[in-house]
Amino acid sequence: MTSDEPEAPVAPTRRTPADGQKVIAGYQRTLPDAPGVYRMFDRRGMALYVGKAKSLKKRVMAYVSLKGLDTRLLRMVAATVTMEFTTTHTEVEALLLESNLIKSLKPRYNILLRDDKSFPYILITADQQWPMITKHRGSRKGKGRYFGPYASAGAVNDTLAALQRAFPLRVCSDSVFASRTRPCLQFQIKRCTAPCVGRIDHDGYLAIVNEAIEFLSGKSHDIQTDLSAKMEAASAALDFEQAAMHRDRLRALAQVQSRQGINFPDLEDTDVIAAYSQAGETCVQVFFFRHGRHHGNRPYYPAHTQESTVAEVLAAFVGQFYATATPPPTVLLSHAILGTELIEEALTMRAGRRVHIEVPVRGTKRGLVEQAETNARGALDRRLSESASQRKLLDGVAKVFGLEAPPARIEVYDNSHTGGTNAVGTLIVAGPEGFMRNQYRTFNIKDTQAAPGDDFAMMREVFTRRFSRLLKEHPEREPGIWPDLVLIDGGAGQLSSAQQVFADLGLTGVALAGIAKGPDRNAGKERFFLPGREPFVLPQGDPVLYFLERLRDEAHRFAISTHRGRRSRKMGLSPLDEIPGIGPTRKRALLHRFGSAKAVGQAALSDLESVDGVSSELAETIFRHFHAEG
Repeated sequence: MTSDEPEAPVAPTRRTPADGQKVIAGYQRTLPDAPGVYRMFDRRGMALYVGKAKSLKKRVMAYVSLKGLDTRLLRMVAATVTMEFTTTHTEVEALLLESNLIKSLKPRYNILLRDDKSFPYILITADQQWPMITKHRGSRKGKGRYFGPYASAGAVNDTLAALQRAFPLRVCSDSVFASRTRPCLQFQIKRCTAPCVGRIDHDGYLAIVNEAIEFLSGKSHDIQTDLSAKMEAASAALDFEQAAMHRDRLRALAQVQSRQGINFPDLEDTDVIAAYSQAGETCVQVFFFRHGRHHGNRPYYPAHTQESTVAEVLAAFVGQFYATATPPPTVLLSHAILGTELIEEALTMRAGRRVHIEVPVRGTKRGLVEQAETNARGALDRRLSESASQRKLLDGVAKVFGLEAPPARIEVYDNSHTGGTNAVGTLIVAGPEGFMRNQYRTFNIKDTQAAPGDDFAMMREVFTRRFSRLLKEHPEREPGIWPDLVLIDGGAGQLSSAQQVFADLGLTGVALAGIAKGPDRNAGKERFFLPGREPFVLPQGDPVLYFLERLRDEAHRFAISTHRGRRSRKMGLSPLDEIPGIGPTRKRALLHRFGSAKAVGQAALSDLESVDGVSSELAETIFRHFHAEG
């Protein structure tokens, strides 16, 4: 007897290492004794592992014998239902292919470098009449000189801010440059020579461009010698203004070098890579040195299992790190790794010149490695001490807004007013430890030319005052003082106002975003605005959305409470408070005698003179104040 009812689905049976062993053994017979790359996949087609081999046949045989495999590998073998193979001409080619496949497939059982963003450079353009100095990221196809890489956008911004004091070149976009009719703030604070309005001739400007190129190429001593000679010549000619300008540039050059911290003029282009492990996590710290100067450092936290050793993590990191970055001639490591000669060959092939990997044991190079290890240990300690939930939220914010790293300082801006009166702008600050209330700021709106209630004009005023002051007082962009992310309570209009201010100030490197309430101002349907990107929403229930809503709501709360406080104080003012010479005592005497400020204004001069403490001169002042228009 049969039944037309469908059979109930059978739950997949739990796979064992023996199941995977059979799958792997089935491929073994047809594999060549040649170098290549193999991939293991689970039943869903997800990559489990990518490996390279000098001999695919011999390497795969190692998985057939289960006795020598640890717990992690046994789980991996058990989950394997299919494999793929690619043969290569050499083992070096296999290593390069392995690194690329790990980055693209992100297999579960490989050690993974999760941050694969490209590195920023400093670019001095060569396709403009008046070259500009700017930050650049991405392909280097544009005409100009590129200097780097730098560890992060922050490192580039710090260097650019310091360089502008020594080489005052323009940083503004072509559209801003072409529309200027008077010098901007950068000229006022001596960080630009204002070629846009003819404050410097073309030959003089190009001379500064060439000096900047030579300095960034490692010829700092020559530049300093030349400036010193010019300063002495100007002084001998009694041109003290020109001598002072050269003196200030010399000082700025010294500050550029001192800000870069660790500088070794005799050190060739070198990357220093050090790893430190604790509690099942590893931090890999990378220091960049170019032309003897420190170009910054950045921590990485590769994903790996508890069983992975520091040397294994470091070897995997080096292969993946240079899958997209060009290696320098020298790479210094904190730990010896397996296959050093093979990795050297692979990096040499990628760079197109000889690359040497070294684990120094003494001297200057060892000191650099130890400093990188110290930084790795400190970064990992801080990461482990952060609450997992807060760290996850900040990681999510970085992903949503395309930041290089979780933001350490978020500034959120909002405005508040009543019919355009008592208008205030506010900012609140948040970081890894929550709201930083001692950093909150209030801006009383002073622009009397703007229409009452013009949110865009208020935003422009707040941003101009805030970031003009930051540029003047903290041009070096010290961490913790400059924001990593600026969030605006508003949409495209408010964001555009902020972008215009940044363009006018020649300010780059600060992430901007707007958050606007959704339809019917419903929470959970907020739209986010980023420069050059279509507005987007986050899924309802997303913890990052809730976190950003909390930031916006705190900014709104602070703006409203500040506005109400100002309005209340203003409502409590009396016309008598505006009269010079009227303090609390005389104010009380006048109100006690006449009952109200209005009655004081209607009183005769003789009546005012009869009040205790009011002289004849003060009585005339009071009388003129209320009758000036009469």
